[in-house]
Amino acid sequence: MLQASKQWKWIACPVRNRLLIDLDQDMQLCTPYKLRQLTDAILTQPNFSLEDAAFYQQVYQYLDGFNLWNGAQLCQIALNATAAKFYLKPMLAKSWFFEPYKGNEPSIEAVIKLQTSEQSGEFLIVDHCKEASLCICLSEHFKLDENLSLNQFEAIRILNNRVHPIYNHAQNSKTA
Repeated sequence: MLQASKQWKWIACPVRNRLLIDLDQDMQLCTPYKLRQLTDAILTQPNFSLEDAAFYQQVYQYLDGFNLWNGAQLCQIALNATAAKFYLKPMLAKSWFFEPYKGNEPSIEAVIKLQTSEQSGEFLIVDHCKEASLCICLSEHFKLDENLSLNQFEAIRILNNRVHPIYNHAQNSKTA
């Protein structure tokens, strides 16, 4: 696991029009988040905070338990999740793209499935409240409808009645 460091910094890059994280002199990660999507906090507090580091580590360790991603992928997912949680401006839910969940077992995991008329895909809940959740797309490309799509790690807020569990209890081998 790439350990968080007090030298890590968030960079609002006007050339790329994206939020970057500078991990050291030779490594930067470019998020999919455009500058207009970001809160002003990123400009006033560019250092990777203790809260950022704690959430990054929590997401990394949680996802590592699924044994689906390698270390580099886990790092990338966790850093994008951290950026989305703490630095994206609030957004309205866009649930009309997604089919409601009609099952009896609500999702108890942060990795979920969302279903559109075009496809289903995996998402990670990065912020949850009673009515809606902010999710990032884990699929490389996800079609919302015939005209719109999300790229990997792009964020969308959805009503919680659209959340489909990935696993049912019989399939789930993850233990506490």
